[in-house]
Amino acid sequence: MKANYHTHTARCGHAEGTDEAYVRAAIAQGFEELGFSDHVPWPYRSGYTHPRVRMHIDRLDEYVSSIRALADRYADQIRVRVGFECENFPEYMGWLADMAQEKQLDYLILGNHYDGSDETGMYFGNARTPGELAAYVRSTIDGLRTGLFAYLAHPDLFMRGYPRFDENCRAAARELSQACRALDIPMEYNAHDRFWQPVTHSRSYPHPEFFAIARSEGVRVIIGLDAHEPRELSDPEQWNRAVQELSDFERLERLPFADAQG
Repeated sequence: MKANYHTHTARCGHAEGTDEAYVRAAIAQGFEELGFSDHVPWPYRSGYTHPRVRMHIDRLDEYVSSIRALADRYADQIRVRVGFECENFPEYMGWLADMAQEKQLDYLILGNHYDGSDETGMYFGNARTPGELAAYVRSTIDGLRTGLFAYLAHPDLFMRGYPRFDENCRAAARELSQACRALDIPMEYNAHDRFWQPVTHSRSYPHPEFFAIARSEGVRVIIGLDAHEPRELSDPEQWNRAVQELSDFERLERLPFADAQG
C-alpha cells in the first residue's frame, strides 16, 4: 500500500500550501493513506513561541478539525489521518500523552530535533562532536521508550551537521537500530532533504551507511516524504527512488491502525 504519514502544514511557519492541496496531491499520485503530522505546539510554561518551527498552541484544535474535515470530504478517495511530529521533551511528555488521548489522535511520530527543549537545547541537526551525537542517541532512545510513538522519523538527522560518517556514527546507528528492534518501532527513510538537494547542494539523509546498519540489525523501515509543500507528494521521483533502494529491506507499508477499514 502506498502511504505517507509525514506531512506538514503551513501552520508550522516553514511549510506552504493548503491542507486540501496536500490531500489532492496525494490522491493524484495514488496514495491510499495520507497522515498529517505537523510539528506539535508544546505548551511552553515560559510562553515561548517560535513561529518558524511550529504552530502556536492556539491553533491545535483548528489543525485537528481541518484534517478531520478533509478525511470526511475525501473518504471515498483516500484515508486521511491526523497526528503530530514530536520531540522528547521530558517536561511535557505527560501533557503530550494526555493531549493525544483527549484529541483522539491517530498517531504520533518521534522527530527528535532538540535536546530537552527548543527554548534552550541544541538542535541535533547541528551535532558535530561525539558528545553531541551521544546526547542525541540518549534522548531519542528515552523518547522511544515512552511508548507514545508509532515510528522514529529521520533517525539519521545528525548527518545534517556531523562532518563524516565515522565510527561514532556507526555506533550511534547500531544503538538506535537495536533500540528500535527491541521496542518493535520502525525507522523512517526520510526523503525530504534529498528532494531539496538540487537547491541546497548538501548531503544529509537518508544516509546509506546508516541504513546499511539498520538493515543488518533487522529494523523495519517506513518511507516518509516529510512533505513541506504539496509538490513533495505530487512529484513521484523521491518515492520511487526510496522504494527501489529499500527493495531488500523489511518495509512497513502502512501504520497498523486498529480500524483497518478506515
